[in-house]
Amino acid sequence: MKTVVSVSRLAVLVLIALISIVPILWMISGSLRPYQELFKYSSSLNLHLFVPVEFTFANYKEVIVDDKNPFMRFIGNTLLVASIVTAFVLIVNSMAAFAFAKLRFRGKTILFAMFMSAMIIPAEVTLVPNYLLMHDLGWLNSYMALIVPSVLSVFGIFLLRQFFAEIPNEIMEAAKIDGATTARTFVSIIMPAAVPALITLGLMTFLGNWDSYLWPLIVINDSKRQMIQVAIASFSSMEGTDWSKILAASTLSTIPILLLFLFLQRYYIQGITMSGIKG
Repeated sequence: MKTVVSVSRLAVLVLIALISIVPILWMISGSLRPYQELFKYSSSLNLHLFVPVEFTFANYKEVIVDDKNPFMRFIGNTLLVASIVTAFVLIVNSMAAFAFAKLRFRGKTILFAMFMSAMIIPAEVTLVPNYLLMHDLGWLNSYMALIVPSVLSVFGIFLLRQFFAEIPNEIMEAAKIDGATTARTFVSIIMPAAVPALITLGLMTFLGNWDSYLWPLIVINDSKRQMIQVAIASFSSMEGTDWSKILAASTLSTIPILLLFLFLQRYYIQGITMSGIKG
């Protein structure tokens, strides 16, 4: 009976893995085909559905060296913004989470409940107020409009608070007896112990900014500062129905995220399981 359960579980996992990876394989395969071949074998299940008959790297070449649509510049813009936002999110939200988890101050419970209530507000509701605020500050069409509104993450505070709450208070008391200040305890003890949770939040934040589309589309008009997902959308409209180039651009934008997750997936899974967020 145990063998049947194990085999069934393995079969389900393999099926889920195939369902997840097939679109990625088709995207990569399509990026290596000429446009005339892209949909020729898509109506039937055969080898050429995933293996191109005529391999070509022309799509990547045209995407990378296109002067009117400098795709590598868009990748650089997105990498810069996503990295800065991730760094600030880890610093600001870790301090807030530490205060909610370990410090005592008046109104902490009420304030934390107010923070958590913000999680039920759809992001689309805050688009207009945030846009007006960026306009009043003179930050439209600048990196500040992409970075500053993304620094505070209510989910990040909740995630880190759950992790910090599991750290024994005795450790902080021992550090205080040894003469360590609250700031020193936070930097030298709490933060090193929370590396898995920090990496988890960092991956989520980086991925969210890498895939951001609506907000950059609203606040950025200068193509030289545009983000990668908006660039792909504009590339598709400029190139009409040449989906081979669009698939090449999508493949290029996916590679950094896949590499980042492959290197950090162990910490990501550990951070999720140790933070109390399961299922």
